[in-house]
Amino acid sequence: MAFKFEYAELTMYLSMNGVPIGGKLAWRDFARLASTTGFKGVDVNLEAAMADGVEGTRKFLEELRLRPAYVNLPVEFRKDDAVFRSTLAKLEDAAPFAAAIGCPRMMTWIMSSSEQPKDELRRVYKRRFTECANILARSHCRLGLEFLGPLHIRKQFPNEFIWKMNEMLEFAKECGPNVGLTLDAWHWHHAGGTSADIVKAGKDRIVVVHFDDAAKLGPEEVRDNQRLLPGEGVIDLNGFLHALRTIGYGDSLSVEVFGRGLKAMPPEKSAKLCLDYGRAALQKAGMAES
Repeated sequence: MAFKFEYAELTMYLSMNGVPIGGKLAWRDFARLASTTGFKGVDVNLEAAMADGVEGTRKFLEELRLRPAYVNLPVEFRKDDAVFRSTLAKLEDAAPFAAAIGCPRMMTWIMSSSEQPKDELRRVYKRRFTECANILARSHCRLGLEFLGPLHIRKQFPNEFIWKMNEMLEFAKECGPNVGLTLDAWHWHHAGGTSADIVKAGKDRIVVVHFDDAAKLGPEEVRDNQRLLPGEGVIDLNGFLHALRTIGYGDSLSVEVFGRGLKAMPPEKSAKLCLDYGRAALQKAGMAES
């Protein structure tokens, strides 16, 4: 029997991401800032939340009126098999924990170039992500794989790896019915993604969404650590958001902005800018948070 997931019908909501804050706050202070700023969601620090336990974390998030957006995959899949095996064990506890706090979504990113030949690395990653997916499936959790679009990342190592949305989607499908994409507007734009690609992927395969913008630059000039806030750049965020609404995506838009001086600001200022620009982008697209 095919593995099937059920989803609540929700509209999208903005979530506070740790990147603009620059790691300046411990988990509980980070979540409190998300709440007081006005975010409706928060990206969860898995290790810190697990230390608080399921009930402690659920109660904490309920008190702050925050939805848990996603957690990072706690498995080191980029190194040798011994390291992979030792960290895969973490998933046995992390998956049921994530599901129990109402956050059945994990994500990780995959480098778009490598020292290893593409076919060889693809086989290794397919085997490893399939094992992860099987563990996650027991807790009805999904995994989103993030593709990295900018040219400088694709050229960093000798062998180009997967960097286009549709190719990563096909790879995800091979890894399991509960594996899909982490769709970052920045990488979608620089990889030449379209709104039609999002609609074609469908609701079941869009697991996590990162929300950001890009300046008008040539491919050779683009750097991954120099992003803009939503609505400041040239990405077709209206098309991006409408495609997500078309497929019925009802989870978080995590405002993940590298650069722009956000890390140098007081966390309160950085958080407020992320929320204000995120809301303005939604409003421009004719949408509102749930």
